[in-house]
Amino acid sequence: MAIASSGRFVAPSRLRAPSRLPIPFALYAAAVAAALFAMNALPSAAAEGRASGGDGEPAAVVNVVVVTGEDYPGHKWRETAPVLAGALREDERLKIDVVESPMFLAEGDLGAYRVVVLHMKNYDPNKPGPEGGKRLAQFVRSGGGLVLVHFACGALQEWPEFVELAGRVWNPKLRGHDPHGRFRVEIVDRKHPITAGMADFETTDELYTCLAGKTPITVLASARSKVDDRDYPIAFVLDYGKGRVFHCVLGHDVRAFEPEAVQTLFRRGTAWTAGLEVKPIGRAD
Repeated sequence: MAIASSGRFVAPSRLRAPSRLPIPFALYAAAVAAALFAMNALPSAAAEGRASGGDGEPAAVVNVVVVTGEDYPGHKWRETAPVLAGALREDERLKIDVVESPMFLAEGDLGAYRVVVLHMKNYDPNKPGPEGGKRLAQFVRSGGGLVLVHFACGALQEWPEFVELAGRVWNPKLRGHDPHGRFRVEIVDRKHPITAGMADFETTDELYTCLAGKTPITVLASARSKVDDRDYPIAFVLDYGKGRVFHCVLGHDVRAFEPEAVQTLFRRGTAWTAGLEVKPIGRAD
């Protein structure tokens, strides 16, 4: 199958080969399908729009898709995805869609969006499979933004290169997290646009201790484990090709999204990956 720019599927049998070219139809159809497939993994101008700015000037609006639909049974994505989407919509420059299928990474029109937010953990290695990971990587490499939420660090285990894109990933051989409870998040980079002006804050969540990887990252926030008295990254960023990645492991349940500081992190992180100016604290944050 080929994917048209509208996101609809077009069967190769409906594609007509030029009569004057001595190219076997099957090869022609395959070439067209491959080209359309690649085009739908690239950010396009359609991923942007305009909204009214506070000073009367039009403000950029970018399309953002939250990909969810599967996760660890203890992670109630049907409850948390709407809360996350609502927090992101507080920035009027972010136009949020929610897709409840990991297969969107393999089959959907990624090019219609500027940012992909992964709020999922797939367990079927064929859905979306390595091809979904490769399309996502191409999307970010070409200038798209990527945000990873909570157990998205455990997604795409079937694609080993995911650690290069995510920065750090779940290692099932490590201790998963501290017992669910309250802990303090320390802002360690107070100059980065995402965390500039933010103060340390308390939250009730899972303090992840299971991340592994050697990809260079910039840690923005960390927390100290009450179990082993070690500091672990909570939020960090990295560049991937022409794109930006923001990874935050907070977000176990609805309560975990309640602190305004948590919502601010995800909202600002999404704006930053989209290439938008991050609003100072006090302006919608």
